[in-house]
Amino acid sequence: MFVLFSNPIVAEQLLNKSEISRKANECFKDLQNKVCSNLFLEIEKIQLVKSEQKKYKCQASVLGLQTELIEAYYFRKLKKNKNGMMLPYVIKNC
Repeated sequence: MFVLFSNPIVAEQLLNKSEISRKANECFKDLQNKVCSNLFLEIEKIQLVKSEQKKYKCQASVLGLQTELIEAYYFRKLKKNKNGMMLPYVIKNC
């Protein structure tokens, strides 16, 4: 049996909630870590898939986490508080 998806990303393995949480926490601790740049891309894939699946609460939560990570990465010298406020929402809504 073959299953065709309109979005080729769906056929890929997406990160699960615990992987997202672990990697996001790693990034908040060390923003220079290579894990962070890969996580930005993985989160982008997840939010696109969740949008296509009409799982908007999950999509919004993932977008919020992605925003926090990008903000922490690019404004790391300005902001000292990098805690991942959106992580509980990703865990709850996805």
